[in-house]
Amino acid sequence: MFSKACEYGIRAAVYVTLQSLDGRRVGVNEIAKEIDSPVAFTAKILQQLTRYKVIHSVKGPNGGFEIERPDMDTVKLSMIVNAIDGDQIYVGCGLGLKECNAQKPCPLHDRFVDVRTDLRRMLENTSLFDLATGLEKGLTQLKR
Repeated sequence: MFSKACEYGIRAAVYVTLQSLDGRRVGVNEIAKEIDSPVAFTAKILQQLTRYKVIHSVKGPNGGFEIERPDMDTVKLSMIVNAIDGDQIYVGCGLGLKECNAQKPCPLHDRFVDVRTDLRRMLENTSLFDLATGLEKGLTQLKR
């Protein structure tokens, strides 16, 4: 459902959030290792997330990526998806057809509307803090 870049972006943002809860900034190499992603690809994704103000980048010897505590509650998954994939997940056809709408629907169109509505609701209501705390408690994991 998400692009590979978006999947890595969500995982990276959650990892940065988890480390920020402990007051740590993390570098691209550590993030890539912990989310099982190629370093160059991870760097590009982190640059995009920084540009969209999902996470912060600090330069210098003590630099790295971080997210401030208040932002952990306000940054929602929808912001990450928008930063990397745009709004295609909300408007694209479930079967990938170029033209699909209520007037000329694909076979999945009517069923997919409900799925898309539920997905939007989940993405707009799930914060990075929500996901990082599950990880912190050992209830979830970022890689296998």
